[in-house]
Amino acid sequence: MKTSETAHHLPHSCSIVIRANNEEAHIGRLFQGIAGQTIPEVEIILIDSGSTDRTVEIAEEFQSGLNQTSRSLKIVRILPEDFTFGYALNQGIAHASHALVVIASAHVYPVYPDWLERLLAPFADPQIALAYGKQRGDKNSRYAERQIFHHWYPDRSQSRQPYPFCNNANSAIRRSLWDKHRYNETLPGLEDLEWGNRIMQLGYAISYVAEAEIIHVHSETPQRVYNRYRREAMAFKRIFPTEHFHWWDVLHHFTANSLSDLSHAARQHQFVAHIWDILWFRWMQFWGTYYGYRQPGQLTWQLRQTFYYPRGMSITGHAPGRNIEPIRYNE
Repeated sequence: MKTSETAHHLPHSCSIVIRANNEEAHIGRLFQGIAGQTIPEVEIILIDSGSTDRTVEIAEEFQSGLNQTSRSLKIVRILPEDFTFGYALNQGIAHASHALVVIASAHVYPVYPDWLERLLAPFADPQIALAYGKQRGDKNSRYAERQIFHHWYPDRSQSRQPYPFCNNANSAIRRSLWDKHRYNETLPGLEDLEWGNRIMQLGYAISYVAEAEIIHVHSETPQRVYNRYRREAMAFKRIFPTEHFHWWDVLHHFTANSLSDLSHAARQHQFVAHIWDILWFRWMQFWGTYYGYRQPGQLTWQLRQTFYYPRGMSITGHAPGRNIEPIRYNE
């Protein structure tokens, strides 16, 4: 599929790839946020991996109300047993017709109507291969995860960061580079980090855009937090095989991060309300990391079920200084 990639057209059009599985509670809000963007030409590609709720129905309802001349939505279905983050992205980007491809989780939504405009702005520099934006939790997010968001996604942008960290819940890449360097389909997670690391080794750069802010909705059980960090540690060990994470690292990071979270909570007069969820979240985070480092190998169907699908399946903070009104969402 041919794409045009000139500096003149970069801010005016994009494709958006969304990975989804049973996201009926969230995906409508993301669609509403996309509809309110200042970018005039948007192509949405929804990759659904076997939803059994109303996710696809909501997408079809949104699709029927679009102005097909400037905005469109494609629904691509993949089998649950085929899902990895990299595989789903490759399937979605293969359908993209624009030079820039935005990648978003189905359970995020943009804060401002210039989210896409800000996220795509760094691509005026031809050496930028990937841009990613700020993430913040919602009112239901665990306190520790809100602290993680603030740590990983600061309020100040960085036009060319010196390390490959990025996150595909809120990012954009050049389609032309993906044509030559596709996402790793065998990793259980961190396909974004692995791609960023490869691209930087080729001499390209990554940009962090604090103004491209989204709300990332997570309300996970302890088991799901453990599974998330376990699969990411499995992936990290494969990407950086010389790295290690020992039991004393578990104790060190659990203690240091818990104390930091509890200190912040105390200053915000939220210590009692969050002491328990801080402790269990941080323990599951680093206990899962510890076991993930010790479980290399192929991603089996049994592991896919554990990592990606909940039990029972058969198969707002604002960036400082923004002179723009946030999107008003329907309840």
